[in-house]
Amino acid sequence: MTFKVSSNSFKDGDYLGKDFILSSDFGFGCAGGNQSPHLTWTGAPAGTKSFAVTCYDPDAPTGSGFWHWLVVNIPADVIELKLGAGSAGGALPKGALMTRTDFGKPGYGGPCPPEGDHPHRYLFTVFAVGVEKLDVGADTAAAVIGFNLHFNTLAKAAIMGLFKR
Repeated sequence: MTFKVSSNSFKDGDYLGKDFILSSDFGFGCAGGNQSPHLTWTGAPAGTKSFAVTCYDPDAPTGSGFWHWLVVNIPADVIELKLGAGSAGGALPKGALMTRTDFGKPGYGGPCPPEGDHPHRYLFTVFAVGVEKLDVGADTAAAVIGFNLHFNTLAKAAIMGLFKR
């Protein structure tokens, strides 16, 4: 069985709806709902001991992309994150940990590319991880999360949303 991720919130390659776009609270000029989308996955390989979920914009004009969401230490028996799980007041599975995004704090921060820029790609990736817990904290930088995932990932699957303003 192939490891796959899907969503009830959007289809792979579709534009993301306003509910998932950054809210005005962040001060970047967008006025969306800043709600994390629903994600579900199937076909994790044998030996999976936990999952991680990230949302990354490789098109951000930063020279290094932009990390919008990072969740690690999701228990191996979990196969979805519900709509809004990463948003303020959302409910993550017990044991899961959100870590610092490029907004400077843990939690989902929706798309908000520069006005007039080309459509940006938002890659929602689920990692099947070979350890129960990554030794990281809520303030761990995204690059360090990526480093840890690089050495502990058994498989990964992604779904892409687009956004332009």
